[in-house]
Amino acid sequence: MASAQSQEDQVLEEETSFVRILTLNRPRQLNALSAQMGKGRAFCAGGDVAAVVRGINEGDWISGAKFFSKEFILNYLMATYTKPQVSILNGIVMGGGAGVSIHGRFRVATENSVCNTALFLVIKVFAMPETALGLFPDIGASYFLSRLPGFFGEYVGLTGARLDGAEMRACGLATHFVPSSRLALLEEALYKVNSSDPAVISAVIDKFSLEPYLKDHSAYHWMDVIDKCFSRRTVEEILSALESESTNRADAWISDAIQSLKKASPTSLKISLRSIREGRLQGVGQCLIREYRMVCHVMMGEVSKDFFEVCNPFKCAHGCRAILLDKDKNPKWKPSKLELVNDNMVDQYFSKINDDRWEDIKLPARSNLPATAIAKL
Repeated sequence: MASAQSQEDQVLEEETSFVRILTLNRPRQLNALSAQMGKGRAFCAGGDVAAVVRGINEGDWISGAKFFSKEFILNYLMATYTKPQVSILNGIVMGGGAGVSIHGRFRVATENSVCNTALFLVIKVFAMPETALGLFPDIGASYFLSRLPGFFGEYVGLTGARLDGAEMRACGLATHFVPSSRLALLEEALYKVNSSDPAVISAVIDKFSLEPYLKDHSAYHWMDVIDKCFSRRTVEEILSALESESTNRADAWISDAIQSLKKASPTSLKISLRSIREGRLQGVGQCLIREYRMVCHVMMGEVSKDFFEVCNPFKCAHGCRAILLDKDKNPKWKPSKLELVNDNMVDQYFSKINDDRWEDIKLPARSNLPATAIAKL
């Protein structure tokens, strides 16, 4: 009985005036998305990949596939949802947390975490850290990252760079920036809106919004350098271009980017770059279908086992185990170098799964959608 209650309370639902509020209620896990769903200092720190890895270690990757299938279908429904969703993201926004917010129509950033609600969700930190976990930016990230200005999406997706609210507003991940001191007033005003017209809701948010100050050290000031480096064809060329730039300038963001790329999984970096590049030419549904194939290949571990650790007497240090489970933060990637990951290995991640238990994700049919429902970024 207690277990059932625990699962039921992972998502709290409330209706206020004309608004439905969904609160993620797994604060101890930073609101990581579970199959049941998540409240606390994080809005959502991503999908509960630690639980997925435990299942894989018990020989059950299909359960993980079902988890990601449900998550990606939710992402698609939110991306094509006709009623406006207002996200004021509370705290840490990573991975799957981006999936349940960035696909929404309105994404409100602020300089602080203040609010604990979830339809009205406060952006403090945004990141896509998957390459450091032996994964890749999923949840439709190849769609929205590829649509950021220039090659900023490649920069964010490959390095896992953390963006504050001002940077999210500057690059378009956030549609508005509202100071935390005005959030209570904004929520109160939104509760009273008896309309699903995006123009009406946008006008309400506009009354509380301002253009934020972009910090002097923000990488977004150096879009010319980002475009020059991250437009390169391969990860090796991107890294080489960054190292060349670092000899001429001492900007912290460049050295941070270099170190992040060198610490990340070589396999993850290569499949992530290709995924974002393909996303430029695909709709959100196509991106999610492709990403589902990719994540299933990651869980099967045919090419690389960087995402998880296979149970054996020797405690190998791979990404998810090293960072999420045992937390020694010392992943040993296999293959260990970029040059050891060839094109044929990358191609495998984009192919169908050869397993009778598996099938491509089936996204629900959506027809006669208005432009506002399919072009939110």
